[in-house]
Amino acid sequence: MLKIKNIHKSFGKNKILKGVDLKIDKGDVVVILGPSGSGKTTLLRCINFLERADQGQAIFGDIDVSLKSASRKQIHQIRQKIAFVFQNYNLFNNKTALENVTEGLIIGRKVPKAEANEIGKQALIKVGLADKFNSYPKELSGGQQQRVGIARAIALKPDIILFDEPTSALDPELVGEVLTVMKTIAKEGITMLVVTHEMTFAKDVANRVIFMDGGVIVEENSPMEMFTRPKEERTQHFLKRVLPEDFIYNI
Repeated sequence: MLKIKNIHKSFGKNKILKGVDLKIDKGDVVVILGPSGSGKTTLLRCINFLERADQGQAIFGDIDVSLKSASRKQIHQIRQKIAFVFQNYNLFNNKTALENVTEGLIIGRKVPKAEANEIGKQALIKVGLADKFNSYPKELSGGQQQRVGIARAIALKPDIILFDEPTSALDPELVGEVLTVMKTIAKEGITMLVVTHEMTFAKDVANRVIFMDGGVIVEENSPMEMFTRPKEERTQHFLKRVLPEDFIYNI
């Protein structure tokens, strides 16, 4: 479905991505782990052209584009296939939950308003917000706001959803409700590329886990192999620091 070849990205003299290759197949749930500053978020942002890569190629079905010099038309074609769930929700504060979900359909996809509203309502129902259609972001908890963000993504019916640490801005007691929604949509076969520190989600939902460090993919494997038999020393060191002692024995 999606192939990324040789992505490089620097900010000034700081090299963030150093030649990353990635392949995502239809129905994959791929989790990217790694320490802060390893390039995880930058990778997602380059895939969706929120950042311009310095080098690299993206192949999405029959679309083959340069991540450095893609035209506006090519970027639009890619973005029609990808949805992005942000770390900090990125909702319009002056719009209701339903309006936040339908904005991209009406403005970006030219869907008639009545049809967009129906799609938006179904998406909000799917994430457990059937009673929040007319609520504004300030009236919603962080977990509810992030679920609006997920509804906005699934309403677009994308080929793949990119999640950028979707629970990191949440209070601990709200994390579970967002992860539950993500697990539900993963079971429906929606292709997902997820940057997260939620190891249980990676263990339970992902079919592949990637460990990034220093702007490169250090290791890639199934959750079972990654969490029980990581091959690379850098991966082993990272997992020993972030996993509970009994985590690997519960897989």
